[in-house]
Amino acid sequence: MNAPDRYERFVVPEGVKKVSYDRDTKIINAATFTVEREEHTIGNILRMQLHRDDNVLFAGYKLPHPLQYKILLRIQTTSQSSPMQAYNQAINDLDKELDHLKNQFEGELAKHSREY
Repeated sequence: MNAPDRYERFVVPEGVKKVSYDRDTKIINAATFTVEREEHTIGNILRMQLHRDDNVLFAGYKLPHPLQYKILLRIQTTSQSSPMQAYNQAINDLDKELDHLKNQFEGELAKHSREY
């Protein structure tokens, strides 16, 4: 079979950056981020978080090919922000949101384990 080994879906090869950034020279305040070894789960969450930012004009992602384990995330912002700032803000906001979710889950788990 010509399919790559399964571990290649999540192990980033040596010398390859997890996230790379390419500025678009044709459109002002636009860039494409390549996120290695990720798929729809991260792509859609990032896209949704970027859409919450008022400075983001466009955010979308695509998987170039089913056997290439990376997503291409395209961001265009207003002049008040840059794609890099929007990306970093989205990552930070998602980190805070996941911490909050984890704390709520652990609190509920502790409450229910005391009951039994």
